Amino acid sequence: MEQKNQRRSIAPVLYEMEDTIDLLELFFALLDHWKLILLSMVICGGLAGAYNHFFIHPTYRANAEIYITNTDTVISFQDVQLSAALTVDYEEIIRSRTVLKKVIKDQKLDISYADLSQLITIENPTDSHCLKIYVECQQPKQAVAIANSLVKYGVDQIYRVAGNDEPTVIDYAEADSVETIKASLKKYIAMGVLVGMVICCGFFVMVFLLDMTVKTEEDIEKYMGLTVLATIPEYMEDTASEDKSGRRKKRGGNHEK
Repeated sequence: MEQKNQRRSIAPVLYEMEDTIDLLELFFALLDHWKLILLSMVICGGLAGAYNHFFIHPTYRANAEIYITNTDTVISFQDVQLSAALTVDYEEIIRSRTVLKKVIKDQKLDISYADLSQLITIENPTDSHCLKIYVECQQPKQAVAIANSLVKYGVDQIYRVAGNDEPTVIDYAEADSVETIKASLKKYIAMGVLVGMVICCGFFVMVFLLDMTVKTEEDIEKYMGLTVLATIPEYMEDTASEDKSGRRKKRGGNHEK
């Protein structure tokens, strides 16, 4: 009866062990495996860097710029305000399906207007009446050609829709001004290192949470509330060795079998 009552008293403690996480103990458990965690970070960082170097191809970005305002000799303050207000509308006109289809036909592109729209970025610098048009492609010459074609048909469409004077082209896209864009190698390596650390630490955290064994005297006192009265040391035999007479000896004694 006493043994049954003791088992019943210990059972709730074991359930409590499952629900309680000692963060300090978890930290030291991870610290014990720091070499494997570091190795995982190095491997994943190296793989991410190799992927960036061999499989991520650079893209090229060409840019053109137009100026939105009245070209009359005398420009009133109202004209300036109107030009600033219409800048957003002009962005939409340049991105319109009509303009993009004309660019596709002019450049003989084998893509849809929706795909072409994804290659285009239009920016309006703060406190200015300029529109910067960026086109990003895998071929630098194609990026330049698409950007200039977009300026050509975009300016024409703005004139047709808005009815004002055509915007002034500040810069056409040129091969010398094409930017090479490639994903940052440092960023990929940092992401790989982070992923390696998360995966390895996550694995050891799961092992720690699923391990319900009692390993030390402190664990018994902590989780079960029992005092350890005595311990029995584990006895290990050395590899059996034979003496000259062919008999075996045990460690720690001169008695023969």
